[in-house]
Amino acid sequence: MIWVGDDWAEDHHDVEIQGEDGRRLARARLPEGLEGITRLHALIAEHMPVSWSDLDPAEAAGRVRIGIETDRGTWVQALLAAGYQVYAINPMSSARYRERHSTSGAKSDAGDAHVLAEIVRLDNAHHRQVAGDSPIAEAVKLLARAHQSLIWDRTRQVLRLRSALREFFPAALQAFDDLAAGEALELLDRAPDPDRAARLPRVTIVAALRRAGRRDLEGKATAIAETLKAEQLRQPRPVQNAYAAIVSSQVQLINILNIEIAELGQVVADHFGRHRDAERYLSLPGLGPVLGARILGEFGDDPHRYTDGKARRNYAGTSPITRASGNRRVVLARYARNRRLADAVHQWAFCAMRGSPGARAYYQSLRERGTGHQAALRQLGNRLVGILHGCLKTGSTYNEATAWAHLQPST
Repeated sequence: MIWVGDDWAEDHHDVEIQGEDGRRLARARLPEGLEGITRLHALIAEHMPVSWSDLDPAEAAGRVRIGIETDRGTWVQALLAAGYQVYAINPMSSARYRERHSTSGAKSDAGDAHVLAEIVRLDNAHHRQVAGDSPIAEAVKLLARAHQSLIWDRTRQVLRLRSALREFFPAALQAFDDLAAGEALELLDRAPDPDRAARLPRVTIVAALRRAGRRDLEGKATAIAETLKAEQLRQPRPVQNAYAAIVSSQVQLINILNIEIAELGQVVADHFGRHRDAERYLSLPGLGPVLGARILGEFGDDPHRYTDGKARRNYAGTSPITRASGNRRVVLARYARNRRLADAVHQWAFCAMRGSPGARAYYQSLRERGTGHQAALRQLGNRLVGILHGCLKTGSTYNEATAWAHLQPST
């Protein structure tokens, strides 16, 4: 075997190559891109044992193991395409391992490359290779993450809008429950300050509600008009005008984000629908095209990535962790996890209760035992992930009658 540590940066890579006995064979700093990866291939070939000369190139490449602190990017894809065994090392793991070599706190890129080479040489059995997901699964993951990031961006902009309104126009917060809703954005765009809002024609409010698809137009329009016309504390006129300009800009940003979220959501659904496992994901209660795409993208579709359902639940962050010492034993939620996947599974558990009597009954049994709402959702998500794993392993779709037959809440 040849062991390679690759400490990557935006524009270069520090690499160290070690032999079977841990002796350093080469060390170099390579540029990012085609030139760098070509030099790396040449460097590895130069230090391959003479006994490998009769091996098939693919077999020889399979004896090269590389440790790097990322699992994405064109560089990693080039390493995988070359046939190397690539291990994505968690930066936290490499930081802890570095302390075995130096307690002074000294750190360098070349030293980090050495640590990564040592990790894959000595501890590769405790780390996983970069998953062999299909290109369509990778595309679904990228699109689903971008879509979720846009939603998070919209939430930040809505909170900023709410903060501005609270300072000078609190009646707007009383009039509109959801500041990201169509009627709220349209009316705030027309009337971003208390003076103009108080003069809004009732017919304008009704039209905005109709375009947003609301019901009880007359009743809602009356309530909004009365709230906006009510007496309230005011800021001085110059300050009010300044806040009105801020509200107008925030409204425009949210409108743009709403459009982009809707368009990108359709692209996500289209890509997800072309995946071979889409039917199995959509058969599960609570999963639609967008949420299903998030979960599929984060789990990936490499059939050998998860050895069993427990491994998949651990990756999702739904399974608990146990801390035991002497007579003390504590079971805690797992907070070191894939944040995006954990968020998606949490939403999935909440939505599943609407479409699955079994999921609802399981949740209720947990609540009756005194489990809190969030903890019960986490345990329900844990069960759902296990059910998903079974469907993917057997190639079957979800069956309500059998999915919850033998499942009891974990202690």
